[in-house]
Amino acid sequence: MTDTAPPVDAPAGKPGAITYPKSSPALWFGFASMALGNFMSILDIQIVASSLREIQAGVSASADELVWIQTSYLVAEVIAIPLSGFMGRALSIRNLFSAAALGFTVASLGCACANSIQTLVFFRIIQGFMGGFMMPTTFAAAFLLFGEKDRATVNVMLGMIMTSAPAMGPALGGFITSALGWHWLFLVNLLPGLICASGCFFLIPLKTPNWGLLRRIDVPGLIGMAVFLGSLEIVLEEGPRQGWLASSEIVVYLCALIGGAGVFFWRAFTLEEPIVKLDAFSDRNFAVCSLLAFSVGIGLYGSVYLQPLFLGQVRGYNALQIGQIMFVTGVFMLLSAPFARQLIMRIDPRISIFLGTSLVGGSCLMQAHLTAQSSFWEFFWPQAMRGCGLILCFATLSTLALGTMAPQKIQSASGLFNLTRNLGGAIGLAILSTMNDFYTVFHRTALGEALNMGDPMLADRLAAASANLAARGVTNPDTAALAQQIQILNREAAVMTFNNLFVVIAGFLALSLLAIPLLSKAKPNAGSGAVH
Repeated sequence: MTDTAPPVDAPAGKPGAITYPKSSPALWFGFASMALGNFMSILDIQIVASSLREIQAGVSASADELVWIQTSYLVAEVIAIPLSGFMGRALSIRNLFSAAALGFTVASLGCACANSIQTLVFFRIIQGFMGGFMMPTTFAAAFLLFGEKDRATVNVMLGMIMTSAPAMGPALGGFITSALGWHWLFLVNLLPGLICASGCFFLIPLKTPNWGLLRRIDVPGLIGMAVFLGSLEIVLEEGPRQGWLASSEIVVYLCALIGGAGVFFWRAFTLEEPIVKLDAFSDRNFAVCSLLAFSVGIGLYGSVYLQPLFLGQVRGYNALQIGQIMFVTGVFMLLSAPFARQLIMRIDPRISIFLGTSLVGGSCLMQAHLTAQSSFWEFFWPQAMRGCGLILCFATLSTLALGTMAPQKIQSASGLFNLTRNLGGAIGLAILSTMNDFYTVFHRTALGEALNMGDPMLADRLAAASANLAARGVTNPDTAALAQQIQILNREAAVMTFNNLFVVIAGFLALSLLAIPLLSKAKPNAGSGAVH
């Protein structure tokens, strides 16, 4: 499908020619299909994470093999995200997204039919790679398809997708697995995937592909980028679990990371047409917004990581119960979306970012006062604040980051912007996981030292607990009473640790506020506004 005639400076028929589509219901439906695909690719990470044990039993995987169900997806995704700019210029946004959505759908079917861990990991790699293409391509389309008057609407839509998918994942994954079985975690992608692929292909206008770019692809740069980003993702995923440099495997991946990074950056700075163009970072707004997206990514993925962990470890909730509590964030995103759109349109975007980041940081500080009895209502208002804050942050950040970009740079810049946000989440989770171990040991040691067996109050508690257990027919009640006290000690140490970690996230977000004065108010670039 093509649209109105291209401008004078982009002659029709030449590779890379730009056309200007008219805003129409068909265009909005086409973009909605792209947004749905973006939602699927993010949601797929979370719904699978909540049901790994069931998948492990289904494909007879060992504990060491189990981690690759997620890691393989994330590694493939992080490689595809920055590559999406080059592929989008070569194939066009319409062709790239349609092919990626179709590939994601076929890979989902392969995952559902897998009967071994090797087959499942193979299709998860394809899934991650295709999902990595869909995400930044949708962001680029938001700027290349729509003018300034529609920009707030599409960015709020994308902000809801980016933030609601992780929040909804645990609940949806737990429900699907318990009601239908783990295969349906992948089968649910089939119909939406076909809608995404066909909706984009038939409703999004076509920019003339530049097939010649594929003949000039920088193979050494591509290999260097794949080794660099793939190794980085594995180090961040496995480092906390394997003790970082104490593991020879992590050391090998670190060496590969350094070597791959050297090749990638050398090619990126010396070639005329590198695999990833890094010149977007010369734009101050883009560089600062990427830094802020990195920090807000820590807030988003960190809270999504810590909250279920607390509810599972301390409160003993199952995946469905955890999801029901976390669903509050998604609800408040939906409720606040119309107000966020109006706010973004009416006030300085820097104020929107400040308000959004402050709300997310404030929600983390509110959750830094958890107790062993904290449940739904203790999580309700922090999640309400976080939902409102996240949608303000992501919708405004993408507007400022890409709002000053020339149209020909938007696809590459979109990939880099999405990459920094994802890396913020990955690095944040690695830091939180490592600090979780540190604080847990610290608090257990401190509480253990305070557990003085000569303390009369402790002796009274042990005696009362022992008598109660003896009355219930428990053998060795004295030993069982002591075990109960140790269990309480470990629980309280865990609560104190989670409170510390929420303060750490709030600290990251507070520091990021210092970068906001470096931003300038974005002015629509001359080529944006429904350019595709």
